[in-house]
Amino acid sequence: MSQDTYQNPILCADYSDPDIVRVGGDFFMVSSSFNHMPALPVLHSTDLVSWRIVNHVFTSFDLPGYDVMQPGKGVWAPSLRWHDDRLWVFFSTPDEGIFMCHTQDPWGEWSKPHCVQPAKGWIDPCPFWDEDGSAWLVHAFAHSRSGIKHKLQLFSMKPDGTALQGEGRIIYDGSCDLPTLEGPKVYKRNGLYYIFAPAGGVETGWQAVLRAPEITGPWEARNVLFQGGTAVNGPHQGGWVELKNGECWFVHFQDAHLYGRIVHLQPMSWGEDGWPRIGELFGEAGAGQPVLRWQKPGGLPAVTSYAPQTSDDFATGRPGLQWQWQANPQSNWLVPAPNGLQLRCIPLPEFAGQRTLYAAPQLLLQKFPAFVFAARTRATLNAADPENFGGLIIYGERYAALVIARHEESHQLCYIHGWMSDTGVISEQRQALHTLSGATCELQVSVGEGGVCQFAWREDSGAWQPVQRTFAAGKGKWVGAKVGIFAAATANAQDHGECRFDNFVLEVR
Repeated sequence: MSQDTYQNPILCADYSDPDIVRVGGDFFMVSSSFNHMPALPVLHSTDLVSWRIVNHVFTSFDLPGYDVMQPGKGVWAPSLRWHDDRLWVFFSTPDEGIFMCHTQDPWGEWSKPHCVQPAKGWIDPCPFWDEDGSAWLVHAFAHSRSGIKHKLQLFSMKPDGTALQGEGRIIYDGSCDLPTLEGPKVYKRNGLYYIFAPAGGVETGWQAVLRAPEITGPWEARNVLFQGGTAVNGPHQGGWVELKNGECWFVHFQDAHLYGRIVHLQPMSWGEDGWPRIGELFGEAGAGQPVLRWQKPGGLPAVTSYAPQTSDDFATGRPGLQWQWQANPQSNWLVPAPNGLQLRCIPLPEFAGQRTLYAAPQLLLQKFPAFVFAARTRATLNAADPENFGGLIIYGERYAALVIARHEESHQLCYIHGWMSDTGVISEQRQALHTLSGATCELQVSVGEGGVCQFAWREDSGAWQPVQRTFAAGKGKWVGAKVGIFAAATANAQDHGECRFDNFVLEVR
């Protein structure tokens, strides 16, 4: 590939529902984080193609229920805006309402989540500050909570973003032409108001744009981006950004099944009719389809070796920005260490009447970084109680782990695999593989095409020994599969030991 071109996806990882903003020569992106903490990853770029994690908006959520794993809940579809010399992020949780945080330093501390509007099923909020000083907010609905679907609602908002004002009004009903209308992003250009919004559903949908002379309407709609003749299904939901040189670009996601919602970058321009053109034109007048390779954005600095973090040597005894827990982190999960990561063997909670890895909040996970990759770690179990164990895991609604466990006076290597049925029943099985010579073992998983995983282990730098059966990774609730490490104990453990991880090495293949 030429140094002057880029290839999609620009982020082959699960950065769902991305939104983007330019601040001078810097670009920032946020994405949904659902039940994972810390929440709302903040990514930074200077060329729109190469991105790196620089922060999270908050580390825990001070609301009931967030200390336990709640699959699919938490932070949904954020909007990111630059206003009043600060970054603002608005997001919703499906059961509690619409929230807001802001900062003057994207690399520093953000304000704590503030509830703008308590509501059930009001999702995908986007703020807009007009030139006359007025402030507005547009949001969509989750039918599962609100009983409403396909519609966008507009509210007046306090200029400081702290609360909505008055009664909302439905400004567009897409029941007939834009089913599953959601994820609105509001802009203004040449005196006209625009709402970029996805329609048609995550896996097979398209990108629509609404336009109006006033923010209250009336709104007209046009479909601007389809899958077309490409393999990029459901290309939609993202944000538009304009460069200093006038170029326009659009980021959006593609649902890649077990790999999550991966991020693409599309060239964008404006037609003489005042409608945006996204991707390369095809078929229907004004409609585009995704590009797979294109010229890089112009007038931006060349960037090398700038990518989301994956490997970690745990140099300070703490996990890097690429890691997230399954719920609010607790102070006793990490054991202080000058280097390496020491995780305490926390008892598994009860979930749906069972105690399984599926519901463990202390799983420390990161996104799949590519379609094909391998991850390995060197783990040591420091525990006297036979109920303690820890190791390497591939996690989703199907999951598998290769672990070190205490067994009488020795240590065993065990393979655990489990899955959630369509009826919400979790099945989990454990198989003893090998009696180890000590408490330390290297653990590895190779993820191949289609998410087929091969676990392996070795002692004392010997040859890798594969686990006999492969494992097919599966996505989670609204998220892709994840890879990570953990320490745990069964409920009746008397002495909670620790599992130490010297490193975590991830190699894209």
